[in-house]
Amino acid sequence: MGVSNKITAVLNFMALLCSIPIMAAGIWLASKPDNECIHSVRWPVFVLGVLILLVSLTGFIGAYFNKQGLLALYLFCMAALIILLLIVLIFAFTVTRPDGSYAFPGRAYREYRLEGFSKWLRDYVTDSSNWQKIRVCLADSDTCPKLTKNYITADQFFTAHISPLQARCCKPPTACGYNYVNPNLWINPVNPSADQDCLLWNNDQNILCYNCNACRAGLLGNLRKEWRRANVILIVAVVILIWVYVVACSAFKNAQTEELFRRYKQGSV
Repeated sequence: MGVSNKITAVLNFMALLCSIPIMAAGIWLASKPDNECIHSVRWPVFVLGVLILLVSLTGFIGAYFNKQGLLALYLFCMAALIILLLIVLIFAFTVTRPDGSYAFPGRAYREYRLEGFSKWLRDYVTDSSNWQKIRVCLADSDTCPKLTKNYITADQFFTAHISPLQARCCKPPTACGYNYVNPNLWINPVNPSADQDCLLWNNDQNILCYNCNACRAGLLGNLRKEWRRANVILIVAVVILIWVYVVACSAFKNAQTEELFRRYKQGSV
């Protein structure tokens, strides 16, 4: 195995290792309650990690066994993957850039407005057919019930850093002025006209605020928070893969030059 092929093999082994945190990030995203309820955003990051793993493995085998055809296929596929990753990153940053959160006095958690998020996210989540499926899924999850196990008093709950989903789906909007009984049970609103969602709140554990625009906003808040974290891993992965690709291209050209020189020497003997 020539020097150029050794370099390519080592680089592809690095790219192969790089796919592991991407797949881990994909599994982490898919395991979140909100992503479990939105099937189309559950696995794309994990699938990207698997594709990087397969392409890197192709490059490693091609370099180790000096298969020029496999190396050429690897370079083409890796270029396509890098472009795909960049598209995913740009799209993810664009749709998660707006932040619909705002602070409310006396609360550690933040409230969320549906209008504060990107139009694409709003349109996708607030679509009636999509939301009905999401609503049922959220009601079947333990997102809200587990709050009653973790917080007993009002002071404990108001100073808790709960997730956007819990802050907007498991309780009525704070502006309504409901009185706290437990995290999923609220009574006697002081200002029921403050928000249209005030009248949609229901203490039925299968309803709560799942029909509220506030809940939709909370879901978007969760998605934004999680995807922004995943984007950090994707950025690092893209930088490493671009570096690997550039060096691999150079090594591939050098390997071809070495092969031509070897054939020339054999022809001269």
